[in-house]
Amino acid sequence: MKIVGLSEEYRELYFKCLEDWSEDMKESGNHKACWYGRMKDKGLGVKLALDDEDEVGGMIQYYPSEYAPIQGENIYFIGCIWVHGHKKGRGNFQKKGMGKALLQAAEEDVRSRGAGGLAAWGLSLPVWMKASWYRKRGYQKVD
Repeated sequence: MKIVGLSEEYRELYFKCLEDWSEDMKESGNHKACWYGRMKDKGLGVKLALDDEDEVGGMIQYYPSEYAPIQGENIYFIGCIWVHGHKKGRGNFQKKGMGKALLQAAEEDVRSRGAGGLAAWGLSLPVWMKASWYRKRGYQKVD
């Protein structure tokens, strides 16, 4: 497995949240492409996880808190971390360490940018951005 930054080769896949097979994601991919155009020069970080066959199986995006739905100074916010887990489409890449590797890469990147921390929204949904997953990695609940 390797973690890479977002290149032209993977942009369309990233815009569709790794769901390039899904008709439903086409419209949202167009919206995300517009959002990316606005955010790419405002500190947006994107990392992708590739398996040993160079198939993209996961992604993380993060950006400065001034563009996020949180209050804070000198921190970045994880807007999304996603490891594909559906049998349909790309297949199931979960339980292979991609999420941990993506989070670690984002933490290292924001440190190299001089940020004081990284925040995320932890949800109680069973499939995406789980608070329990972040807690296992040392993240704590804040107001």
